Amino acid sequence: MWNLPNIITMARLVGAVIVFVLIGCKAYQVALIVFLIAAATDWLDGYLARRNNQVTQFGRILDPFVDKMLVCGTFTFLVAEPASGVQAWMAVVVFGRELLVTALRSFLEQQSADFSASWSGKVKMVVQLAALTFAMWLTTQYDRLDAVPPQLATLGWWLMVAAMFSTLQSGLEYVLKAASLIPQAAGSPPQ
Repeated sequence: MWNLPNIITMARLVGAVIVFVLIGCKAYQVALIVFLIAAATDWLDGYLARRNNQVTQFGRILDPFVDKMLVCGTFTFLVAEPASGVQAWMAVVVFGRELLVTALRSFLEQQSADFSASWSGKVKMVVQLAALTFAMWLTTQYDRLDAVPPQLATLGWWLMVAAMFSTLQSGLEYVLKAASLIPQAAGSPPQ
């Protein structure tokens, strides 16, 4: 259970909590650095687990949980930071997608169906991390949204639009995949 990939994942969870505390304390530059370190380790634990044949059930549960904590928590904390450009509806979209996919995955894996992560989910994570990184950087430079130069505000807006689009698109992909698996998993013929 306590192999190197799982230790890296736990360190990312600690890093996420530190990011939240730092944002709450208005220590935006340090929060951004810790966020970037936590985000950068997202691929490392999975890579090491597969390369060293150290994939564990604990790691399969912990890794996506920590990813969701980092992303959902950062979206939530940035809603309160005016310069970030993150709006409450954006956090709700991200939370809603994550709750739905987690519920579907839980049900289908209990039925022994394969509901592993897709490439669209990985792309979604990268786009969300990019949008959050830019939003956090804005908080290090400006104290309110109307102080952000229009070009930067527009770039931040389009990064968030891309994050919302990839969030909804990957969520829809998972819903369609689940719709095809649920009848099989439930033992009834598809309708």
